[in-house]
Amino acid sequence: MRLLIMGPQGVGKGTQAALLSEHYGIPAISTGDIFRYNLKNQTELGKEAQAYMDRGELVPDELTNKIVKDRLAMDDAKNGWILDGYPRNAAQVQALDEMLADLGTPLDNAVALEAARDVLLERMAKRAIEQGRSDDTPEAIAKRLETYERETAPLLDIYENRGMLVVVNGVGEIAEINARIIEQLGE
Repeated sequence: MRLLIMGPQGVGKGTQAALLSEHYGIPAISTGDIFRYNLKNQTELGKEAQAYMDRGELVPDELTNKIVKDRLAMDDAKNGWILDGYPRNAAQVQALDEMLADLGTPLDNAVALEAARDVLLERMAKRAIEQGRSDDTPEAIAKRLETYERETAPLLDIYENRGMLVVVNGVGEIAEINARIIEQLGE
């Protein structure tokens, strides 16, 4: 099974990706984790990304795409994967389509977790306190939610038009949400 897990920050994508990974026996792949791995291990891609970050710039899509393709081609992803945090814009959707065609591994579904904005804000404020996350200030949270709505939410229409979108209510107990996802995937 090859899945995208999508939704705004604070909706529980990482938590659900980890549970789905365990359920299906496939890796949950977070773009943040991929970047950290490449940076820590000083891979060629990591060094290239570090150069942008050292200049205070965002890593361009072209490099992000290379890093994702490299990860999806690893042995542990041969039988499937759950991709969290990618694609984030229309150009990355096209790049993902091309890399999956090159790898001969079609996408099965895009799972979209949904929750009201006030729920997301509450969850992220709680996470900031529990995890000491300095990037979860009210201003930063609002900016990330606006960026999601502007750039990433429109991608859901692409996957809906392809008949691949599975929309799941992301509010409730973690196990309940997980059961909803698995049920909607027909597994």
